[in-house]
Amino acid sequence: METKNVIYELRMKRGLSQNELAEKVFVTRQAVSRWENGETLPGTETLKLLSSLFGVSINTLLGSPRKLICQCCGMPLEDPVMSKEPNGEWNEDYCKWCYSDGRFAYQTKEALLDYLVEHMPNPDGLQNGERRRQFDLYLSQLKRWKK
Repeated sequence: METKNVIYELRMKRGLSQNELAEKVFVTRQAVSRWENGETLPGTETLKLLSSLFGVSINTLLGSPRKLICQCCGMPLEDPVMSKEPNGEWNEDYCKWCYSDGRFAYQTKEALLDYLVEHMPNPDGLQNGERRRQFDLYLSQLKRWKK
């Protein structure tokens, strides 16, 4: 979905007029109109305000142009599972189970590997050593564990 449609739909769900939205994010009604007509896009700081106001990530506001995955465990990231910083801003790098309140749940890759081997389904019936090796190869490509 395009940014213009995302902003329009979020505004309508909140029951806000263009003028009311403009006041909340410190722009003119005309600016909101231009966003919703697809003429312009909100600037970075305004996107942050809209993200906070609507409770969605900037990625969502921009029409989800990037497919995000947690850079710790590799899980696909959508707003309901995306982590937040202690100040309430979205963190588009990690899921809420790997990173919360400014801290990582898994201090080492070994701790995460232990969890994955124990809790993830094993449809192929692989031995734990092979599963651990496969998880390790995948995790090593992610930002949190890349060396």
